[in-house]
Amino acid sequence: MTEISASDLTLEEKASLTSGADFWTTKAVDRVGLPSIMMTDGPHGLRKQAGGTDHLGLASSVPATCFPPAVGIGSSWDPELIERVGAAIGVEAAIENVAVVLGPGINIKRSPLCGRNFEYFSEDPIVSGVLGAASVRGVQSQGVGTSLKHFAANNQEFDRMRASSDVDPRPLREIYLRGFERVVKDASPWTVMCSYNRLNGVWTSEDPWLLTSVLRDEWGFDGLVVSDWGAVNDRVAGVAAGLDLEMPASGGRTDAQLVAAVRDGRLAESVLDTAADRAIDLVRKAGERPAVSGPLDVDAHHALAREAAGRSIVLLKNDGALLPLAPTQRVAVIGAFAAEPRFQGAGSSLINPTRVDAALDALREVGGDAVSYAPGFAVAGGAVAASGRSADDLRAEAVEVAAAADVAVVFLGLPAAEESEGFDRDHIDLPAAQLAVLDAVLAANARTVVVLSNGGVVALPFADRVPAIVESWLLGQAGGSAVADVLYGAVNPSGKLTETVPVRLEDNPSYGNFPGEFGHVRYGEGLLVGYRWYDAKGLDVTYPFGHGLSYTTFAYGEASVSLNGAGDVAVSVDVTNTGDRDGREVVQVYVSLPGSIVQRAPRELKAFASVALAAGETRTVDLVVRREDLAYWDVRVDRYVVEGGDYVVDVAASSRDIRSSEIVAVQGDDVVLPLTMNSSIGDVVAHPVAGPIVMGALGGFMGELASADASAVSMVPNDEAMQKMMASFPIGRLIGFPGIDVTYEQVEQLLSAANAGS
Repeated sequence: MTEISASDLTLEEKASLTSGADFWTTKAVDRVGLPSIMMTDGPHGLRKQAGGTDHLGLASSVPATCFPPAVGIGSSWDPELIERVGAAIGVEAAIENVAVVLGPGINIKRSPLCGRNFEYFSEDPIVSGVLGAASVRGVQSQGVGTSLKHFAANNQEFDRMRASSDVDPRPLREIYLRGFERVVKDASPWTVMCSYNRLNGVWTSEDPWLLTSVLRDEWGFDGLVVSDWGAVNDRVAGVAAGLDLEMPASGGRTDAQLVAAVRDGRLAESVLDTAADRAIDLVRKAGERPAVSGPLDVDAHHALAREAAGRSIVLLKNDGALLPLAPTQRVAVIGAFAAEPRFQGAGSSLINPTRVDAALDALREVGGDAVSYAPGFAVAGGAVAASGRSADDLRAEAVEVAAAADVAVVFLGLPAAEESEGFDRDHIDLPAAQLAVLDAVLAANARTVVVLSNGGVVALPFADRVPAIVESWLLGQAGGSAVADVLYGAVNPSGKLTETVPVRLEDNPSYGNFPGEFGHVRYGEGLLVGYRWYDAKGLDVTYPFGHGLSYTTFAYGEASVSLNGAGDVAVSVDVTNTGDRDGREVVQVYVSLPGSIVQRAPRELKAFASVALAAGETRTVDLVVRREDLAYWDVRVDRYVVEGGDYVVDVAASSRDIRSSEIVAVQGDDVVLPLTMNSSIGDVVAHPVAGPIVMGALGGFMGELASADASAVSMVPNDEAMQKMMASFPIGRLIGFPGIDVTYEQVEQLLSAANAGS
């Protein structure tokens, strides 16, 4: 493609580049040789629709590898693995001549009820940002673009196209935008996708603060901003705000609106030029990728999907080392999900897999005739449901099979109809019929393993009764084989939770503020999202954030902590595999600041590393906590500020399994606020310039205040209490107190002098 810019185009051609030609492609401008490009859904595989097009996965798409969705692969905590999967998706996109894969999704799991949680990585922004950046790097390493989504504060499906996410500045910055900032700065996605919702009352598709001030001016994003499909409210306002491309096509209607707005002076043509140039630049990037003809190595990508799925599985409980199973054990496999796997979520990310592995088949490949099976229950639309067998009959068969086995493995999970893009869940309970089957099996065989298939966390009322629990999430097309790999020990489980499993839905921080009402949802929990809330409130949880077991054990040495030349916190710790199996540990670093001047959680994750260790091996693990990740958003100055002090650095195996703690002194950023008559005496004393000036001038009457007429201070029992009271007393309101011989003008002059000196 020859060099083309907006200056080479007519007004109508410029406008045409800022909306789609159809559902998935951009418009071409044949006159200047500018081709169209295709975008398709992701993010855990390619969904290129072959015929009719839609956004909810209703129409068929070309076969592609279905890798584990984010809920699964996020539990690996492994950027390198996620980057390799991203590269494989990039290869498949390149073979299909797809320019941009719409993903990854990195929205925060604010509530376990969000119907799209299976597409998101975590309740924590550092995990979401680091893993999201890895996904972007992987896909884009193949010359295929990504679309970081959904920007921003899109944390529910209910009324998602209209509701306003009402978020205070600190949680907005520290929780809901921080992951996006990490991906933009570390991985430079080709595009960012704005969300459907409003943010604090403003449509994200036409929010200049979000799309330009924050995304471009603060973070340095230089790519294209595309709308979510159907997210544009006002096309002219959107382009002016920084929205470059409307998808899908509008049939030319909104293109004409842009042309009219330029001609009547409501929109500067230079603004339209900028959007058109960004669209041209995206086409240029796509055109730089050499043509790839394929064919796709289906077997190699399936093998990678199996590896990724095995690394996604979280061993929640394993009392008595019930797992791994021995091939010679008689194993009763119970639950329809074992034969009819649920391996991905529903909606726009629905992949047409190249093949699907069922856990039952994979288990029989290892255990042979020692593996028996009973469906136990029916799943709507499945083969068992079609058979017409009664629930009592299915349960009785399950009990009979379990009683005859050495170990029962019960597959439980959420039916596809209960979680999907487009709607939220009403509860976090597993179906009652499934729980009844589990109770009956436990009565027949206490040596029972539960394997879960679910896109969002579920309540586990049986956690104290079942000796082994395996959280297998939604694992993609090779998930069945991966589950067998873990159950029989061919793969040592190493996944850890990226979200808390609560005891009750009512314990969740968003409870009572989700999903909102009358077009608004108040983020009333503020900063205390996920584990931050449970720790701050001292609540029991079923399993904490970061938890996950292994078939081996790991010992941690004493951590060493120091500051490097960039002001980052360098953490080093020896980790030893003390068992007899090779394994992998996720080392986590949490930080806290006791006595902080602002609200903070008891501890916050700031760094992590996934480390492979052979049996008996010791390795020194080095991690870095970026100085910028220590910062809080200071609403007084509208910027990030690092507070000085002695930070506690916890090296941990989970948020509630601290293995080593050290303290590091961090120098803070200077924050100098202008003083006014409404500044407190505490503000004045703390001011680096104003404090000495003002206190020197007012020292005399401060002493007089301490001995003033009793009517002024009778409520103050002692000098210490008086100091606490006076610390928040506005300095301008001292005027007129008995014994205070200072005029308003004098105080004003002193404050002016102090401000000038700073």
